Amino acid sequence: MKKLRRTLVPALLCTLLLHPLSFAHGGMEHFLGTVPAISDHFLSLNTSDGAVIRIEFDLETKFTKGGAPATVKDVQVESRVVIHAHKRDNSLHAAEVRIGTGRAHGQH
Repeated sequence: MKKLRRTLVPALLCTLLLHPLSFAHGGMEHFLGTVPAISDHFLSLNTSDGAVIRIEFDLETKFTKGGAPATVKDVQVESRVVIHAHKRDNSLHAAEVRIGTGRAHGQH
């Protein structure tokens, strides 16, 4: 019984202490890839697993490039981006778009 308590109690404490970290990103999904197309209200994203997804953005979406504030105009076709998005209705909505400062693979 003591042996069980010595392993169960620390495991339970770790679970309780680490549980809030699972909600640290507010339930957002994270996407990394290159932009094949962009419009006034959404962008397409080629992900590393070969999927193409559509992510909407609006005036509330925060854009950054190299850690500095940016705008949607800084996103170009073939830009590398990291997007933090949440589901809204039946679509993905970008809360934050981080634009890479380097070139995507294959660009010269």
